[in-house]
Amino acid sequence: MKLLEEKILKDGKVLSGDVLKVDSFLNHQLDVAFLSKLGQDIFNHFDGRGVNKILTVEASGIALACMTAQYFGCPVLCAKKHKSINISNDVYFSKVYSFTHKTENLIMVSKEYLNAGDKILIVDDFLAGGNACVGLIDLVKQAGAVVVGISTGVEKTYQGGYDRLTDMGYEVYSLARIAEMKDGKITFEK
Repeated sequence: MKLLEEKILKDGKVLSGDVLKVDSFLNHQLDVAFLSKLGQDIFNHFDGRGVNKILTVEASGIALACMTAQYFGCPVLCAKKHKSINISNDVYFSKVYSFTHKTENLIMVSKEYLNAGDKILIVDDFLAGGNACVGLIDLVKQAGAVVVGISTGVEKTYQGGYDRLTDMGYEVYSLARIAEMKDGKITFEK
């Protein structure tokens, strides 16, 4: 999506450690009107597939997931990274390694909200190695639900997540596909 690529070039920053900082509009400070356009694009791509829930991992993917859900008219289910007292023990859980935080997290969703027969669209802000998506897929499978597709705002194509997920049989739709980040410059896939 050209719109996201232009916004990344204008407002994004390449940091050391292969990190793209887009928190001024995507996942810390939120440009709601802009995110709504991204959500509309994701909806246009996956419309007609029977999506009845969108699944993401807290916290960075929530904004894009919500903006997408408004077009589908469905709820967003946020996989939690920390168990709190208001979450029952009746949960599906999976382990996920975070590239950004360099930690392994146990993610979970309540069995009350993820059900057999649900048609799930996974939405996240970034796709690198695909670890978060694989963990979310595991949760969906445990519930007997179906992943109808995966969408991300920004994909780092050189980190293999796309290939990993498509090799598993899933359709992946990324709004901006980065081929390289080098010397502070971003090169997008053609």
